[in-house]
Amino acid sequence: MYKKSISLVLAGAFLALGSSLAAAAPDWSKVPKTDLHVFHPGVAPLEWVQGKGEHSGASGLKKGEACAGCHIEDGKLSLDLKRLASKEMEPKGAPKTMTYPVGVQAAYDATNLYLRLTFKAPAGGADHSDKDNDLKATVMFPNDKVPMGDQVGCWATCHKDARTMPGADEKKTKHVSAGAYDLMQWRSGNGGKASDGMVSDKRNMDGGKAGVTAEASKAGDVWTVTFTRKLAGGVNLVPGKAVPFGIAIHADNAAGRFHHVSFGHKLGLGADGDVKAVKQ
Repeated sequence: MYKKSISLVLAGAFLALGSSLAAAAPDWSKVPKTDLHVFHPGVAPLEWVQGKGEHSGASGLKKGEACAGCHIEDGKLSLDLKRLASKEMEPKGAPKTMTYPVGVQAAYDATNLYLRLTFKAPAGGADHSDKDNDLKATVMFPNDKVPMGDQVGCWATCHKDARTMPGADEKKTKHVSAGAYDLMQWRSGNGGKASDGMVSDKRNMDGGKAGVTAEASKAGDVWTVTFTRKLAGGVNLVPGKAVPFGIAIHADNAAGRFHHVSFGHKLGLGADGDVKAVKQ
C-alpha cells in the first residue's frame, strides 16, 4: 500500500510537470515580431463600410476582396485619416493619436497558442467613460460561418445600433448575423483580468471555450500583453493553416467605439500569414 501511494504521488508529480512544460511561455527573443497598425475607426460600422456612396471599397467587398488588400501597402496603413478625424466620422472628437503600431509575436505548441502584443498606448482620447480600466487589449478570431469574417476582421461585429454609436441603444452590444467570434481580452482594472468570451448574437465576456489566460506588464510607456489560449476552442486553430484575426486596443480609459482597431489579418500556424506563429 505504501509503495502504491508513492507511485501515485510520483505519477501525479510527473503529470503536473508535463502540464507546466506544455504551457510554458516561449522564448520571445526567438520569435519574430510583426508590426500591425491600429487606427481609430470613428462611427464607421459595417453598414457604412458596405454602403454605396459612403465607402468606395464596398464593391470590392462584394467581390470577395479584403479590407486590408486596399488599406495596407507595404505594411503601412493607407487611409484618409483627415476624414476619419472629421465631425462626420467622429462627432464626439477624434483622439490626438489616430494610428499607431502594435508589435505582434506568436508561437504555438501541441496544445496552446501564445500571442504577445507590445505597444505604446496613447493618451488624448475624447472618451474616458471606462473608469475601471485604463487599458483593454482584445483579440478576436471569427469562425468560418461569420459573413465576411475573413475579409473584414472584427468589423463584422460592429453595427450602427451598437452602444456608443450615435443614437444607439446603450444596452446593445457587438453582434454578428451568423457564426461567432472567439474573444480574448485583458483589462487593467483591479490588478488585471483576462476574459475568455465570444461574440454571436451578442457579446459575452465569459463562457468561451479557449481557456484564455493573460498577463501584462508596463515598462515606461510601453505595454506588453501576453495571451495564452488552447488551439481547440470555439474557433479551432490548426497547425499548418492560417486563421483570420483582429486586434482592438482601448487606451486612456476609453469604452465602446473609442478604441483603435486593426484590419483583418491572417495568423499562420506553421503557415503563411501576416503574422507567422513559430512552433516551439
